Amino acid sequence: MNAKDQIEKLLALAGIKINGLNDYDLRVFNEKLYSRVLAGGSMALGESYMDGWWDAKALDQFFYKVIIARLDKKFKVNRKEFLMLLKNKFINLQSLLNSTKVVKQHYDLGVMLFKSFLDPYNQYTCGYFKDTNDLNKAQEQKLDLICKKLGVQSKDKVLDIGCGWGGFAKFASEHYKCHVTGITISNEQAEYARQYTNGLPVNILKCDYRELGEEKFDKILICGMIEHVGYKNYRTIMEILHKRLKNNGLFLLHTMGLSESSILTDPWIEKYIFPNSMIPSMVQISKSIEGLFMVEDWHNFGAYYDKTLMAWFENFNKNWLKFKTLRDASGQAKYSEHFYRMWKYYLLFFAANFRARNFQLWQIVLSKNGVAGGYKSIR
Repeated sequence: MNAKDQIEKLLALAGIKINGLNDYDLRVFNEKLYSRVLAGGSMALGESYMDGWWDAKALDQFFYKVIIARLDKKFKVNRKEFLMLLKNKFINLQSLLNSTKVVKQHYDLGVMLFKSFLDPYNQYTCGYFKDTNDLNKAQEQKLDLICKKLGVQSKDKVLDIGCGWGGFAKFASEHYKCHVTGITISNEQAEYARQYTNGLPVNILKCDYRELGEEKFDKILICGMIEHVGYKNYRTIMEILHKRLKNNGLFLLHTMGLSESSILTDPWIEKYIFPNSMIPSMVQISKSIEGLFMVEDWHNFGAYYDKTLMAWFENFNKNWLKFKTLRDASGQAKYSEHFYRMWKYYLLFFAANFRARNFQLWQIVLSKNGVAGGYKSIR
C-alpha cells in the first residue's frame, strides 16, 4: 500500500476524504504530502500546512474529526518525538535560563498583533461565555468571576503571577479598588502594562516567580501562566506561593488541563508556538499542592475555550490585511503568509481540541488551611 492509500485509509476512519466536497475534507496541493506526514507525524502535518501543501475549508472541523477519531494514536512515535520525551524527562526546560524562550518567540511578537484579536483587556486566556456570545463581555465576566471567587476587597493586596499586558490588574484595581502587583518576564508586556495601568494602585514587576521578594499577599492569581512552568517546577512554584500567601488568603489557578498526565507537548506546537510548554493534569497539580493547599473549588469550563479561540481567529483573520503589509527596517515583510498560516493552524488546532474535550480549562480555588465554615462556590 503506497503512502497516499495509507493516509486515505486513516482519514476514512474520521469520515474525511481527500479532495472531497465537505468543508472538513482534505485538499491536497502537493502529492509529496502523504509520505511526508507518514514519516514525520504531527510535525510534518503542521509544517506542510505552513508550506501550503494542503488545506481544508473548515480547518477547525478537520482537526475536530481527526481528534475524536484519535488518529494520532495510529502513528508510531518517531525519532524526534522520542528525543523530545527524553529531553523533557531529564532536562528542566523551564529553568530560569530557559524560561524566556517562549517570551522571545511568542509573547514579544508585538502588542499590536495581540490587540488585533484580543478584547480591550488583552486577555490571552479563556473567556467566560455564560449567557453571552460576545468575546469582550465574556472576558469581562471571566475577570469578574476571578475577583468574586477570590473574594477581592479594597483592602487586599493581590499578586498576579504572569500578568501579561496588565488586563486583570486594571480590571481588579478599577472595579474592586484593590492593590495589584503583577509580574512578567517579558520586557514588552511589563512596559505596556505599566502604561496601561498608569495612575492605578498597580505595581508591575519584570521578574520570574522564583525571584519574588518576601512580601505577603491576601490573594494570589495565576491565569494562563502555569502552562509555561513545567512539571519539574510545579512543586517549586507552589512552595513559593504558599510562603507569599497570608494564612487566611486564597489562591486561584486558571489553567488549561489534560485528563491524562503527560510530559509531552504536540511537537509542532512546541517548536513554533509555545516552546518549553506543557499542559498539566489533575494528578500533577494535586501532587504539587499536597501538604500546602486545600482545594476549595474546581471549576471546568473548557467548552468556552472553543468559543474564545474561534472569536480570536475571526478577529485575527479580519485584521490580517493590516499586518501583511507591514515591513521591518530592512524592508522585509514583518508578518509573512507563512506566519499567517502558522497562526491559523495554531488557533484552530486548539479550538478543535477544546471542542473535542481533549483539552480542559480549570479554575481551581485553593486555601492554606481551609476556609472557616466552608467555601461557597461561585459560577
